[in-house]
Amino acid sequence: MTNDELECILMSKVYTAQELIQILADERQACLKGKRLKLEIPVSGNPVIDQFLMTDGLQQFTAYQDFKAAIHEYQRENQVSGIIWREVTVKGKNLNYPEVDSELIALTSDLEILKTAKDSIVEFWYGVSMGMDLYLSFNNNKQYQQIATSDVVRIVQITEWASLCKWENSSFLEIILQLGWGKPEEACYKRGRPQSGSEYIHAVNPGNHPIG
Repeated sequence: MTNDELECILMSKVYTAQELIQILADERQACLKGKRLKLEIPVSGNPVIDQFLMTDGLQQFTAYQDFKAAIHEYQRENQVSGIIWREVTVKGKNLNYPEVDSELIALTSDLEILKTAKDSIVEFWYGVSMGMDLYLSFNNNKQYQQIATSDVVRIVQITEWASLCKWENSSFLEIILQLGWGKPEEACYKRGRPQSGSEYIHAVNPGNHPIG
């Protein structure tokens, strides 16, 4: 989809977060299938680098990133929230909580919603992780260090918002508490620090090791 085509579509009405997520998913598939290429990627003059720049994979990736940036600008201009509501069930307990979709950005008002929901998310995690071993992940979740509940409390006190994730099957349960600050869309990447970032606390049954 060209930028002009996208602009025509987005001008037709104000889209919801769910509709923007679907538009992005459709465009991502088109890029993966080679239907979208960023052909104007400049060459550097270095034959090794240019060989990489001319690959379809990079052109597809760059085309999608440009498209996503246009969607994010649409969000800002039309104040379309990036929040979607998730539901998680752990050990028979349920929680509905807000989360910024990984393909969208958070508006200033979204951040306030996330901050308001933090306490209920953390309280839920404390309740369902009681008696479990706790680990702090680092090095992009490649390494884990076992920690105590008191360590979690300290991290909770210096962060702004929270989110949840779980891995579960018949013989394994891992409950991940993400504690973040700044912009959620940048919090998962080192390039966002120090303005944005997050820590991940993994709760697993005693004797198990995190996999998430």
